[in-house]
This record gives sequence, C-alpha cells and structure tokens, in this order.
Amino acid sequence: MAKNVSDHLVEMLKSNGIKRVYAITGDSLNPVNDAIRRDGTIEWIHVRHEETAAYAASMDAELNGIGCCMGSSGPGHVHLINGLYDANRSGNPVIAIASTCETDKFGTEYFQETHPESLFKDCSKKVLMANTPQQFSTMLQQVIQTAITEKGVAVLGLPGDVASADLEEVGTAQKNFNTKPIYRPSEDELLELADLLNSNKKIALFCGHGCKNAIAEVEQLAEMLKAPVAFSFRGKIFFDREDSRYSVGMNGLLGNKSGYDACNESDMLVLLGTDFPYSEFLPKKTTIIQVDEKPERIGRRAYVDYGFAGDIKDTLSALLPLLKEKKDDGFLKKLKTEFEKDKKELADFSEKKGSDSKIEPEYIATLIDKYASENAVFTVDTGMTAVWAARFIHAKGTRYLTGSFNHGSMANALPMAIGAAASSPNRQVIAMSGDGGLSMLMGDLAVIMQYQYPVKIFVFNNHSLGMVKLEMEVAGYVDWQTEMINPPFDKIAELMNIRGIELKDPENAENVIKEALEHPGPVLVNIYTNPDTLAIPPHITLEQMKGFATSIVKKIALGKFTEVKDSVKSGLNQINEVL
Repeated sequence: MAKNVSDHLVEMLKSNGIKRVYAITGDSLNPVNDAIRRDGTIEWIHVRHEETAAYAASMDAELNGIGCCMGSSGPGHVHLINGLYDANRSGNPVIAIASTCETDKFGTEYFQETHPESLFKDCSKKVLMANTPQQFSTMLQQVIQTAITEKGVAVLGLPGDVASADLEEVGTAQKNFNTKPIYRPSEDELLELADLLNSNKKIALFCGHGCKNAIAEVEQLAEMLKAPVAFSFRGKIFFDREDSRYSVGMNGLLGNKSGYDACNESDMLVLLGTDFPYSEFLPKKTTIIQVDEKPERIGRRAYVDYGFAGDIKDTLSALLPLLKEKKDDGFLKKLKTEFEKDKKELADFSEKKGSDSKIEPEYIATLIDKYASENAVFTVDTGMTAVWAARFIHAKGTRYLTGSFNHGSMANALPMAIGAAASSPNRQVIAMSGDGGLSMLMGDLAVIMQYQYPVKIFVFNNHSLGMVKLEMEVAGYVDWQTEMINPPFDKIAELMNIRGIELKDPENAENVIKEALEHPGPVLVNIYTNPDTLAIPPHITLEQMKGFATSIVKKIALGKFTEVKDSVKSGLNQINEVL
C-alpha cells in the first residue's frame, strides 16, 4: 500500500513529539483518523466539543512543549477557534489540522465550506491551505516549524481528497528543527544594563511567565540587588513560595498591596519576561527596564526607559557576573514586612467558613492549597475562581498553575484539566471551575468519564456570574441577568461515573476536600459558595466605591432589600480588610 498524505502527517507529528491528538472525527478528517489508527502509536483523545480539543492541546503544549488538535469540515474546525486564540496568546506551540471539503467544491458555497486562510488568521502565527499533495509536505513542514519557533498556533487546512491522496515527493525537509540558540543582549548592552543596576539602590523585580526556566537566576539577581520580587498571575506559581526571601506578592487587580508598592515605590523597576497588560498598576515616573524574548513587546505596557531583548535565563546568566552585590536590604525588608501583613490579613479572612449553602470561597481555596499535592497542576476558570486561586494557591514543589490569563475566556478549566491529565498521568490535576464556566462545556465531563482521568473538579457554585456581577456593581449598574439556576452538578457527575459530592455545610468542608483529593479516580465537588463575597483590589478607587454605592441605591429602589442587606454585610467585612 502506497504511503498517502495522512500517513506522512502522522510520521511528521510523531517525529516532533506529538503523542496524542484531541479531536472529533468525521467526513474530511476520516483519512487522518484512519492513518492514526493504523499507525497505533498516537493516542486519539475523543473530545465532545472541538473547543475542548484546542484547550486540551494548548495545555499539553504548555506542559510538554507541543500539542495537536484537529477539526473536521466547517463547524468542526470553527469550534477550535476560541481555544486556539487562548493557545496563541499564551505562547503555546499548537499544531491545528483543519480538514475541509474536497478541492473541486471550493468557491461553490458547498456544504460546510469555509476558508481556513481567513478564518484562522487572527488566532495563529501561520495558516496555510494545502490544495494539492505536492503542496502538502512543504506546508506541513512550515506549519510545524512555525509553531515550534514562534511559540504559538499554526494551522494547516487539509481538504479530504488531499488527505487521502498518494504522497508526492518534493524538495522539502522531512523533519523539523527545535533549535535552542543562546539569546541575550550584546556585550555592550549587558554592560549598560549592569551599570544601571549597579548605580541604583531601591530596585524591584516584576516577573512573569517568561521567567519559568530562570527561577534560580531571578533569585540570584534578587540576592545581588537586595530587590523584592513581585510577579504577575502567570509568574506567581514560580515565586510565591513560603520559604522565599524575596517574594512580595502579585501586582494587579487580583494582587497584594505589597506587590503593588514594590513596583511603585522603587527607584528602578525591572520587568522580566512579563507582558503585564494593566499599565495603571505600574509607575509613571520610576525608571523602568524591560527584558523580553519578544522585543516587539518592549514599551507597549509601561513607560519603559531601557529595553533589552533576550531569553531571561540566558540574559541573567551573562549579567550576574557583572553586578556588584548590594548591602542595603532596607527596601526589601520593608516590602517583606508589608507582604507578611498582607498574608496574615488574607489568612485571617480565609478562616471565616461562612454559613449553610453560603460557604466562603476563600476558605475553600485555602483548604485546596493545604491538601493538594506538591506536584499538582491547577487549572483555573476565568472569573471569581481566578481571584481565589491568585490569593490562596501557592507554589510548592513542582506545582503549576494556569488559566486563560491572557485571552480571558470562561470555561477553560475543565478542558485544560483534560489536557493536563492526558499528558501528565503522574501528576495530580485540579480544576477550579466556576458554575458559569462548567456549564458552558459541561458535555466534556463525558471525556473524563470515557478515559477515567483522575481529575479533581471543584465547582465554586455561587449561582451567579460572580465577576460580571461585581463589574456591574462597581460601575454603578444593577447586576441584572447575572443570576444562574444551576442543575445539581454532583448528580450529573454521578450519572457520568464520576464521584459526585455535594458540599453545603462549611463544617464538612475540610473532610470533603481531603476525601476528594485522596480519591483515586475522577471526582466533582459541588460547593455552594457565598454569592456576595467581593474581590477587593489592593487599592480601592473612589470611583469604584461610588459605583458600588450607586448600585446599592438602585437595588433599594427596585425593592431588592434582602439582596442589598447581604451585599452590604459581606462587602463591608472585606472592605475593612484593606482600609
């Protein structure tokens, strides 16, 4: 039997480390399905929605370096788009195969016809359409090379007739190249950077996901400069350790006062591997240095004075020998003291358990952090659940925490957990889901059921779109159409052969969390949390307080007295924590 195009696709995927694909088979994708079946070495993960396929492949790539998802003609590959947006913005190398109708139907508005070149343009680094077997080999090589090199999504459109056609030899390499160059500023630039750091006293480091492979080097730099280390949400899991001498917390809406003050009270702020988008939390007059592997990012988020392009590990390895160790650690001690105060206030508040069917979410997050494994992978939904993860999940051992932190999509925690469980079977996988997020892709609990991935799903069920509710309140709106009447998620889980636990009594919470994390198979805990719990930023603005008060007055006018009472009682308790 002659080798066909799909056979070559399988060989190229295997040679680049792809061990599984996430997809739903059908029509034009069937030749690829058959090639994977006959090869027998790549696992086909049968998801229930292609958005889940894209998120799972992105998580696979985030943990293991590369991922692959596929979608069949028309709606099949259209469903990939949201997850691919997230993967591309997160810098995860994902190869997406978008099969299409046969080539002789192009341009006729044929059943399920789309134009992948236009469709995927905004959510990928490259998208190519292989209209002939001769084009296929070259385009496949380019797509994979782009995903690896540019760290993002690359899409190959593959018509069904091309996928089943005999492979034709072309003058293109039959492999890809995962190059690892040393990437750092020039010698003159390193000397300039060293001189800047040597000549300033109150220096702070603000670190993002780009420091993932440079944790030791960042801490050496902090020791040399006696600099506090603040971090973004994506950088948190690398530096927010109990034994860290330098960590002073997150900056940003979900962060700590100490993290904010480290950035804004320093004489010099060094941004390392972060594309932190919230410029209102960064100083306007402090001297700012930015180091990033993507120089096109430098200066777009802050008033940067000095920019350097380079991998953080390579750059710091070359920089450290040029630095003079500082003796004055007063600024670092001040921020560490402030951070310890912040942590104590959060710890005190997290001890409040709540009442029946209104369990405080901070208490639950603290218990998850306490009993989770030191090798756990946490996937976090966008919304209020992200707030509790940001404040109460800490770095221990080889823990990893991720979410839709750049794209900001709901419903990401479950599909990311599927990708983590499929690709990392020896790690504990914990999905911190919101009720709104889980509801969106609840059908993919069937993937957990089918493969019996031992994912621990904690549903923070506050019967509302909690973050949207809060956004509306601080803007002075009445939070209309944010309430949710939910099904019993735990009973749905049980129907899917997933251990389901309902948690309403806060006095049972600790035992339930421990039981769930120790359960050998998949488990879903449906936790009835307080819908009125607020997420207070490290600095409350007058406009936010005026907006909240306006919203309360409008609710009173509408006769929502019980809701107002609960909101004010819960809100004042938390506002007092930061005033």
